[in-house]
Amino acid sequence: MKDLNNLAEIIVETHNVFQKTAVRSVNKFLSIRNWLIGYHIVEYEQHGEDRATYGSSLLTNLSKRINKKGLGLTTIKNARLFYNEYAFLAPSILSHISNTVSQNEIRQLPTDELEIIDSERDKNRQSQADELENSLDYCNNLLFKVSFTHFVELLKIEDLTKRRFYELMIIKSTLSVTDLKQQISSLAYERVGMSKDIDKASATLSKSLQPEHASHAIKDLYLFDFLDLPHHTLVEENEVEANLIKHLQAFILELGIGFCFEARQKRILIDDTYFFADLVFYHRILKCHVIVELKVDQFKHEYLSQLNTYVAYYNDQIQESNDNPAIGILMCTDKGEKRVEYAKAGMDNQLFVSKYLLQLPEKKDLERFIKIELLKKNKNNT
Repeated sequence: MKDLNNLAEIIVETHNVFQKTAVRSVNKFLSIRNWLIGYHIVEYEQHGEDRATYGSSLLTNLSKRINKKGLGLTTIKNARLFYNEYAFLAPSILSHISNTVSQNEIRQLPTDELEIIDSERDKNRQSQADELENSLDYCNNLLFKVSFTHFVELLKIEDLTKRRFYELMIIKSTLSVTDLKQQISSLAYERVGMSKDIDKASATLSKSLQPEHASHAIKDLYLFDFLDLPHHTLVEENEVEANLIKHLQAFILELGIGFCFEARQKRILIDDTYFFADLVFYHRILKCHVIVELKVDQFKHEYLSQLNTYVAYYNDQIQESNDNPAIGILMCTDKGEKRVEYAKAGMDNQLFVSKYLLQLPEKKDLERFIKIELLKKNKNNT
């Protein structure tokens, strides 16, 4: 690469080739196109003969030189950042290019010996990189299941472990960009118990996305700020419940990965008397039923007793031979830790009491709640 004109020509050529194939697979090829554009820009910054002429105004001058719809300054900036942060996608991207684009269609493709920028930032990034980055399957999942619009949001997250968390959420739950923004703004990562300890955070991340035990899948706090409830003081349980069903996709997303909806107001017959469980799910990872009781009230021990009855019924009457014991989640507007502890004494340890909020609180209030919960978890683990 000799000069800026040559760089602009290569970027336009890359754009034209992948614009043709984008009809078949928009998301994947848009990401590949932008990654390659980023690669060429970084390569030019390292070896371009006239790079010193443009300095900090390089990207602005480049966008003007290209002057093509879809390749504006914002796209070029994002492409450069995308390559810098996702250079590890090289093997997967090169493989896809070799299978979809002929060698005479595009020139100066990166080789298997792709040069990564040698800077202190990259050394620090590499020292923090997890095993996922070395997995070709994971890289392929990123290209196939994560759109470039998702990547733009992910690039705003500097913490690598946190970014991995949301990458996996997109891959496993097929989040829309709107859903991803909602999860980030409601601090989903922080609420599953993340910390600054990378090893501990990675372990917690794995448990929350691929839970082995019920305690890994249940949150201490649920946020139902997506509900369309009337603005009056008294909210009935059936209003909350009906709106959760109305916004079932958002509700399941808030519950976490693995929850599959089965029934609302599930009728249960015990001793010739009918009872009704508010919401019933099946957890495809834990292989068990999950019974949710929703109360627009603070915790009371009789609520837990009622839920315990439903869980026991499911274990006795509904559970199949290949199912694990059912889980019960009591969702209240508030709870006292000691009252919950004493009420659960002697009961099935598959019962959980969680708090929920109908409106997203101020960020500082939510962060304070998370900090308190993390302290309690650390205390219980020592």
